[in-house]
Amino acid sequence: MPQEELTKVHIDLPNNPHTGGEAMWAKALGDDLYELRNNPFFAYGLNFLDVVHAVSLTPDLKPSVLKVVRRSGHRTIWVTFTDSDHGDARAQRLTLLNQWRGFHEGLDGTYFVIDVEPEGDFAAVLGQLARWREEAILTYHTGQEGGFTPRSA
Repeated sequence: MPQEELTKVHIDLPNNPHTGGEAMWAKALGDDLYELRNNPFFAYGLNFLDVVHAVSLTPDLKPSVLKVVRRSGHRTIWVTFTDSDHGDARAQRLTLLNQWRGFHEGLDGTYFVIDVEPEGDFAAVLGQLARWREEAILTYHTGQEGGFTPRSA
């Protein structure tokens, strides 16, 4: 099977306290459209396999995401652990979410992103995360509070 060619697109995040932007892997579809191929760690309002419109403001810059053209149906949840466990134990705990088609990717052993597939049970994943939050194991948010801030082309 030939390996798929991917490129990076950039999302400006001027209001994010952790980073000013995020680069994501994407498949170029033509006509300045890109399909996102990784989970966003900081960009709200974007999800795995969403199709976005992105343009390079100058030839030496990655294309900047301007808007979402088509939603994939994937949903993203960001998790920060507050307990005293280590990263491997935390990742193992998150594996329990696989039964509802919720899959995780870690950043640093404390901060994780969870992708819930379109056929997954988003409510069940949120329910389990809420139970862990009540036990003071973690905090989480869905990113529904806001989205990325697109640049003007």
